[in-house]
Amino acid sequence: MVRMTRLLGGLAAVLALIAWMLPAPGAAAAESNGGVRVMPLGDSITDGFNVPGGYRIDLWQKLVAGGYTVDFVGSMSNGPASLGDHDHEGHSGWRIDQIDANIVTWLRTYTPRTILLHIGTNDMYQNPNGASSRLATLIDRITATAPDAELFVATIVPLAGADATVRAFNSAIPGIVQTRAAAGRHVHLVDMYSALTTADLADGVHPNAGGYAKMATVWYNALRSVPGSLDGGTSSPSPSPTVSPTPSPSPTPSPSPTPSGDGGCAATYRTVNSWPGGFQSEVTVRNTGSSALNGWTVRMTLAAGQTITNLWGGVNTGASGAVSVRNAPYNGTVAAGGTTTFGFVASGDGAAVPAGVACSSP
Repeated sequence: MVRMTRLLGGLAAVLALIAWMLPAPGAAAAESNGGVRVMPLGDSITDGFNVPGGYRIDLWQKLVAGGYTVDFVGSMSNGPASLGDHDHEGHSGWRIDQIDANIVTWLRTYTPRTILLHIGTNDMYQNPNGASSRLATLIDRITATAPDAELFVATIVPLAGADATVRAFNSAIPGIVQTRAAAGRHVHLVDMYSALTTADLADGVHPNAGGYAKMATVWYNALRSVPGSLDGGTSSPSPSPTVSPTPSPSPTPSPSPTPSGDGGCAATYRTVNSWPGGFQSEVTVRNTGSSALNGWTVRMTLAAGQTITNLWGGVNTGASGAVSVRNAPYNGTVAAGGTTTFGFVASGDGAAVPAGVACSSP
C-alpha cells in the first residue's frame, strides 16, 4: 500500500511537470523567421473569431507573395497551416482599456517594428461613452513606449445594429491620428470601416472569410504605403495619415433580365442576428430549374413594425409591409442548381418571419 502510494505520488509529480512544460491554450509558440516584427493587436476580430486566424491568414500570404519577410509577434497563437506565423495579440471580448492595461508589457516583451491596431468593437456594446478618449490614451501609451514603431490605427469594421455608434467613434479617429502624426509620431490611419459592409459579417459582429480577406487587403496596402514598416528601416511620419482601401473593381453588369427557360427559382429566408429593436437577415435565391436564371425577384411581406434600413445584394421596392427585391446588376444570372443571396438590416422584432417569401424570374 505504501509502495502504491509512492507510485501514485511519483506519477502525479510527473504529470504536474508535463503540465507545467506544456504551453497554455492560446499561448504563442514564439514562431520567428527573423523578419520585421509585426504585432496584430486588438480583440476577437484580430484573433479571428469564427475563422481562426482571421485577416492574418490572407495578410501573411500577401506579404510572402510580395517578397516581404515578417515575423508576427504577440502572446497569443492560433490559425491554420496556411498561416505561416500564428503569433498575435488579439484578445476576444477585450475593450480598449483592457488592451491599454497590458500594452506596455507586450511592447517591451515583443518589441514590434510595426503594430496593426483594430480595437473598440466591444466598447460599442459595453461602454461607448469616452471610447475615443480611451483610444487616444492607448495610442499615446504605444507611441511613448515604442516611439520608433510604425503604428497603424484602423477605424473599426461595421457592426450590425450599432452603426450610428460605430460611425460616431470612427469619426473621431482621423483627428486623433492627425494630431499625433503632426507632432512627429509614427501613427497612420487605416480606413477599415468603408472596406466592409454588414454583408461581410458572419454574425453581425465578426467578419466572415470574405470580410477578413478584405481586411487583409486594406492592411497590406497600408503597410506598403509607409516606407520602413516592412523593411525595418526608419521612416518619417506620413504627411497624410489616411490610407484608403483599394476600390473593388466595378461589377460587370449582366444582361437585362429576360425569362429563363423554365423560370424555376425558390427563396429561403433566415435571421442571421438580432438585438433589441433590430435584426439582420439573409435570403438565398436558388435556381431550381435546368437552365440559367437571367434575373430574379423575391417578394415577401414584412411583419408589422419591421422596416428595412439597409439592403445589399439586390434592389428593393418598399421597405415595410409588402416588399419586392430584384437582383443587383452583378448577381442576376444564376446557373442551374446554383444560388445567390441578398441581405438586409431592419428595425423591429427579428423573431417575426416575413410572410409569403417567394421567388420568380425575371
